[in-house]
Amino acid sequence: MNDNAGQNKNVTEYQLNEFQNLINILFQCCQDRLQYQSKKFNLPDAELRCLIFFKDEKYLTSKNISVKMNVGKSRMTKIVAGLLKKELVKRIQDPEDHRVSLISLTPAGKDKLSQIKVFQDELHGVVLSQVSDEERKKLLTNLDLLKACMETGKEFMAD
Repeated sequence: MNDNAGQNKNVTEYQLNEFQNLINILFQCCQDRLQYQSKKFNLPDAELRCLIFFKDEKYLTSKNISVKMNVGKSRMTKIVAGLLKKELVKRIQDPEDHRVSLISLTPAGKDKLSQIKVFQDELHGVVLSQVSDEERKKLLTNLDLLKACMETGKEFMAD
Protein backbone atom coordinates (compact mmCIF):
# COMPACT_ATOMS: atom_id res chain seq x y z
CA MET A 1 0.00 0.00 0.00
CA ASN A 2 0.94 3.62 -0.40
CA ASP A 3 3.18 5.10 2.31
CA ASN A 4 1.45 8.42 1.72
CA ALA A 5 -1.89 7.39 3.24
CA GLY A 6 -4.01 10.44 3.89
CA GLN A 7 -2.50 12.36 0.99
CA ASN A 8 -3.98 12.62 -2.50
CA LYS A 9 -0.57 12.23 -4.10
CA ASN A 10 -0.90 11.09 -7.74
CA VAL A 11 -4.70 10.75 -7.47
CA THR A 12 -6.34 12.62 -10.32
CA GLU A 13 -9.64 14.47 -9.93
CA TYR A 14 -11.19 12.04 -12.42
CA GLN A 15 -10.03 9.02 -10.36
CA LEU A 16 -11.29 10.58 -7.17
CA ASN A 17 -14.71 11.34 -8.69
CA GLU A 18 -14.95 7.90 -10.30
CA PHE A 19 -14.03 6.18 -7.03
CA GLN A 20 -16.58 8.21 -5.08
CA ASN A 21 -19.26 7.47 -7.66
CA LEU A 22 -18.55 3.73 -7.68
CA ILE A 23 -18.50 3.55 -3.88
CA ASN A 24 -21.84 5.37 -3.74
CA ILE A 25 -23.33 2.97 -6.31
CA LEU A 26 -22.00 -0.09 -4.45
CA PHE A 27 -23.32 1.29 -1.17
CA GLN A 28 -26.75 1.83 -2.72
CA CYS A 29 -26.74 -1.74 -4.10
CA CYS A 30 -25.97 -3.02 -0.60
CA GLN A 31 -28.72 -0.84 0.89
CA ASP A 32 -31.20 -2.17 -1.70
CA ARG A 33 -30.22 -5.74 -0.84
CA LEU A 34 -30.64 -5.10 2.88
CA GLN A 35 -34.06 -3.58 2.27
CA TYR A 36 -35.08 -6.55 0.10
CA GLN A 37 -33.80 -9.02 2.73
CA SER A 38 -35.77 -7.27 5.45
CA LYS A 39 -38.98 -7.63 3.45
CA LYS A 40 -38.21 -11.18 2.34
CA PHE A 41 -37.53 -12.41 5.88
CA ASN A 42 -40.08 -10.11 7.53
CA LEU A 43 -37.50 -8.64 9.88
CA PRO A 44 -36.36 -5.07 10.45
CA ASP A 45 -32.83 -4.53 9.16
CA ALA A 46 -31.33 -4.24 12.65
CA GLU A 47 -32.89 -7.51 13.80
CA LEU A 48 -31.72 -9.27 10.64
CA ARG A 49 -28.16 -7.98 11.07
CA CYS A 50 -28.26 -9.03 14.72
CA LEU A 51 -29.26 -12.58 13.77
CA ILE A 52 -26.34 -12.77 11.34
CA PHE A 53 -23.89 -12.18 14.21
CA PHE A 54 -24.87 -15.61 15.54
CA LYS A 55 -23.52 -17.30 12.39
CA ASP A 56 -20.33 -18.40 14.17
CA GLU A 57 -21.44 -17.88 17.77
CA LYS A 58 -23.49 -20.05 20.11
CA TYR A 59 -24.06 -17.25 22.63
CA LEU A 60 -23.67 -13.48 22.65
CA THR A 61 -24.31 -10.79 25.25
CA SER A 62 -26.26 -7.63 24.51
CA LYS A 63 -23.03 -5.72 25.04
CA ASN A 64 -21.19 -7.86 22.43
CA ILE A 65 -23.95 -7.25 19.92
CA SER A 66 -24.21 -3.52 20.62
CA VAL A 67 -20.46 -3.12 20.03
CA LYS A 68 -20.63 -5.10 16.76
CA MET A 69 -23.66 -3.11 15.59
CA ASN A 70 -22.35 0.20 16.93
CA VAL A 71 -25.62 0.98 18.72
CA GLY A 72 -26.40 2.16 22.22
CA LYS A 73 -27.80 0.10 25.07
CA SER A 74 -31.40 1.29 24.64
CA ARG A 75 -31.38 0.52 20.90
CA MET A 76 -29.87 -2.89 21.59
CA THR A 77 -32.62 -3.58 24.15
CA LYS A 78 -35.27 -2.86 21.49
CA ILE A 79 -33.56 -5.08 18.90
CA VAL A 80 -33.28 -8.01 21.31
CA ALA A 81 -36.86 -7.45 22.51
CA GLY A 82 -38.06 -7.69 18.90
CA LEU A 83 -36.19 -10.96 18.39
CA LEU A 84 -37.46 -12.33 21.72
CA LYS A 85 -41.05 -11.45 20.77
CA LYS A 86 -40.61 -13.28 17.45
CA GLU A 87 -39.13 -16.22 19.41
CA LEU A 88 -35.94 -16.13 17.32
CA VAL A 89 -33.66 -15.73 20.35
CA LYS A 90 -33.83 -16.59 24.03
CA ARG A 91 -32.06 -15.32 27.12
CA ILE A 92 -30.25 -17.67 29.41
CA GLN A 93 -28.16 -17.03 32.49
CA ASP A 94 -24.40 -17.30 32.11
CA PRO A 95 -23.42 -20.36 34.16
CA GLU A 96 -20.13 -18.68 35.12
CA ASP A 97 -21.61 -15.27 36.08
CA HIS A 98 -25.26 -15.16 37.11
CA ARG A 99 -25.32 -11.38 36.65
CA VAL A 100 -24.84 -11.81 32.88
CA SER A 101 -27.57 -12.82 30.44
CA LEU A 102 -26.55 -14.70 27.35
CA ILE A 103 -28.56 -14.54 24.17
CA SER A 104 -28.78 -17.55 21.91
CA LEU A 105 -30.79 -18.58 18.90
CA THR A 106 -33.92 -20.66 19.31
CA PRO A 107 -34.59 -23.45 16.82
CA ALA A 108 -36.77 -20.94 14.89
CA GLY A 109 -33.88 -18.45 14.97
CA LYS A 110 -31.45 -21.07 13.67
CA ASP A 111 -33.89 -21.89 10.87
CA LYS A 112 -34.32 -18.20 9.97
CA LEU A 113 -30.54 -17.69 9.99
CA SER A 114 -30.15 -20.73 7.74
CA GLN A 115 -32.70 -19.29 5.29
CA ILE A 116 -30.87 -15.95 5.28
CA LYS A 117 -27.54 -17.68 4.62
CA VAL A 118 -29.02 -19.69 1.71
CA PHE A 119 -30.44 -16.48 0.21
CA GLN A 120 -27.13 -14.62 0.60
CA ASP A 121 -25.13 -17.54 -0.83
CA GLU A 122 -27.44 -17.74 -3.86
CA LEU A 123 -27.37 -13.97 -4.43
CA HIS A 124 -23.60 -13.73 -4.11
CA GLY A 125 -23.26 -16.78 -6.37
CA VAL A 126 -25.32 -14.99 -9.03
CA VAL A 127 -23.12 -11.91 -8.70
CA LEU A 128 -19.86 -13.87 -8.95
CA SER A 129 -21.12 -16.02 -11.82
CA GLN A 130 -21.28 -12.90 -14.02
CA VAL A 131 -17.51 -13.05 -14.51
CA SER A 132 -15.09 -15.75 -15.61
CA ASP A 133 -13.06 -17.74 -13.10
CA GLU A 134 -9.95 -15.69 -13.88
CA GLU A 135 -11.83 -12.38 -13.55
CA ARG A 136 -13.42 -13.66 -10.32
CA LYS A 137 -9.98 -14.25 -8.78
CA LYS A 138 -8.91 -10.73 -9.78
CA LEU A 139 -12.18 -9.29 -8.47
CA LEU A 140 -11.76 -10.97 -5.08
CA THR A 141 -8.11 -9.87 -4.88
CA ASN A 142 -9.08 -6.29 -5.72
CA LEU A 143 -11.96 -6.30 -3.24
CA ASP A 144 -9.55 -7.49 -0.57
CA LEU A 145 -7.21 -4.65 -1.52
CA LEU A 146 -10.13 -2.19 -1.39
CA LYS A 147 -11.06 -3.47 2.07
CA ALA A 148 -7.47 -2.93 3.27
CA CYS A 149 -7.42 0.58 1.78
CA MET A 150 -10.75 1.39 3.41
CA GLU A 151 -9.39 0.20 6.76
CA THR A 152 -6.64 2.79 6.29
CA GLY A 153 -9.42 5.32 5.69
CA LYS A 154 -10.94 4.34 9.05
CA GLU A 155 -7.57 4.94 10.70
CA PHE A 156 -7.40 8.37 8.98
CA MET A 157 -10.83 9.24 10.43
CA ALA A 158 -9.77 8.10 13.91
CA ASP A 159 -6.77 10.47 13.95
